[in-house]
Amino acid sequence: MSEPNPATRSGDESPPLYGVVTVGERGQIVIPAEARKDLGLSSGDKLVVLAHPFEDGLVLFKAEKVESILQRTLAGLTRLQDEIPE
Repeated sequence: MSEPNPATRSGDESPPLYGVVTVGERGQIVIPAEARKDLGLSSGDKLVVLAHPFEDGLVLFKAEKVESILQRTLAGLTRLQDEIPE
C-alpha cells in the first residue's frame, strides 16, 4: 500500500508551504525538490498554469489531471443544480 500524499489535505488543513522561489530573467522558477517528490513531478511533466481566482498568484497542476478536475467540478455543479428549487 502506498503512503498518503503529504500535499493532499482534508477539511480545514492548510496546504504545505514548500518555500519561496525567485522568477529568473527568462521567467523560469524552480519547483522545490520536496514539492516535486510529494506531487510526483518529474522532468518533462506538463503543467497547467492558471491565474488564482481570488489572489494575485498562480495555480499549477499536472496536465494529466485536467479531466478528473473537470469531472469533479461538473459533479459539484450538478449537485448544486439539483438543490436549487425551480
